[in-house]
Amino acid sequence: MSDNADIEAMLKMIVIAVVGCSPDPGRASHQVASYLMDAGFRVIPVNPACDEILGERCYPSLAAIPEPVEVVSVFRRSEHAPEAVREALRIKAKGVWLQDGVLSPEAAELAKAGGLRFVMDDCIMRQHLSRFGR
Repeated sequence: MSDNADIEAMLKMIVIAVVGCSPDPGRASHQVASYLMDAGFRVIPVNPACDEILGERCYPSLAAIPEPVEVVSVFRRSEHAPEAVREALRIKAKGVWLQDGVLSPEAAELAKAGGLRFVMDDCIMRQHLSRFGR
């Protein structure tokens, strides 16, 4: 359920909060966050169990981030996706990107109703690589 216009628009945004970012370099969330940083994005890790990931301060929630966030990239189980969308709406993000395997019709409806750009079950890194290479 990826609208090409939403993909294109979000790939042009700069500030991305990575919800569920892992400090483990073997985890997809860590690898994607690292790639996005190398590609020039401002990546803000969100993980309540960490103080720092990839040299960046890590926040316990989206609400704790003291700067505007454009895209919320979600690396959490599907059942957590609706709450991630609600949090994204509260902080006035412009879009939510649910990574590979994260599926939630409820999150999609919440995003649509809130006017958010929305991508589900797709990888932001793969989409960026396919359009811009590295």
